[in-house]
Amino acid sequence: MEIEIKVPVLPESVAEATLLEWRKQPGDSVRRDEILIDVETDKVVLEVVAPADGVLTTVHMQGGVTVHSGELLATLDTSAVASSAAVSAAPEIGAAPQLVAEIRPAAVTGMPASPAARKLAAEQGVDTAGLSGSGRDGRVIKEDVLAATAQRAPATTADSVPSGTTGERPQQRVPMTRIRQRIAERLVEAQRTAAILTTFNEVNMQPVMDLRARYREAFEKTHGVKLGFMSFFVRAAVEALKKFPLLNASIDGSDVIYHGYFDVGIAVSSPRGLVVPILRDAEQLSFAEIETTIGDFGRRAGDNKLTLEELSGGTFSITNGGIFGSMLSTPILNPPQSAILGMHNIVERPVAEQGQVVIRPIMYLALSYDHRLVDGREAVQFLVAIKQALEDPARLLLGV
Repeated sequence: MEIEIKVPVLPESVAEATLLEWRKQPGDSVRRDEILIDVETDKVVLEVVAPADGVLTTVHMQGGVTVHSGELLATLDTSAVASSAAVSAAPEIGAAPQLVAEIRPAAVTGMPASPAARKLAAEQGVDTAGLSGSGRDGRVIKEDVLAATAQRAPATTADSVPSGTTGERPQQRVPMTRIRQRIAERLVEAQRTAAILTTFNEVNMQPVMDLRARYREAFEKTHGVKLGFMSFFVRAAVEALKKFPLLNASIDGSDVIYHGYFDVGIAVSSPRGLVVPILRDAEQLSFAEIETTIGDFGRRAGDNKLTLEELSGGTFSITNGGIFGSMLSTPILNPPQSAILGMHNIVERPVAEQGQVVIRPIMYLALSYDHRLVDGREAVQFLVAIKQALEDPARLLLGV
């Protein structure tokens, strides 16, 4: 019996997707739930799996093409055997016929590769099995494939080098991934449609660091997760948003939509680019629940396992450039949100306290906001409220 394999149903917010490379070719045996091909949208990578055991008979669309929901990708014959499956020698006369088809063994590969890396490797003819992965848990990522491609670039001959130049000058043209295209579109859209303004402040992280040091072991023993900084910033942001609801609102045409809930987006770096999964109802989450959820986001972002639902919506965002060593930046809004908080590196700096110069761990905070909706007064007071909550963490418990 032949079964049609189609593009999964895409959400309304996703109009089209791009096929990556096929993991199986016509004539290959497949097992039920074995991944046949990845479908890249502008938010997540979807896996198309075999609905049953059988043989992939026909591939109707090749990798790299743009597809839409429900389009036919391939045909699977559940009654056939693989064309390459054969016994090593003809059966002896009178011997019982072989009834079990030989399944083609999978190729021996090295560390697993991300979908984006596999797509680029197929385009450039690079074997990912021989690459050393620099991603999470040794995973081969796009940058590893680019490095391998650059290393094998043919040396430029003397005759082809322009006058006045020496050495190799390699270059290559690589198509942008769908998610990178979407990120570019949204960033340009945000700068074109919103009146983005950024205000800055600094926060003394000593009280938070002392609190973490005091309760770190007990917290981890009780909840099974480390106590990080993000839970403090999420809780501080939520308390500040309660006081200044405009920063939790959004513009829809000539209307302002006030959200009575706090869905906080947490920017996470992934092999495919920056993604922003959402902490739903963050005001109802404990410190442990926030840390657990953010940790899970980070792990699954590295494996491209975040779902469309987890990446949709959000009323406010937090991005942490400090983990990469950033001292100061101006984050760009995530439309239609009206504000985003930027965290940065913690550096010991001399500050004045009660007439004395002391050394304190200081972090610069940046708040970008849509000036069409939020005035400077509200933005500055909002950032001050976050500063006060972090410099006196008891406020987070008391809600003051």
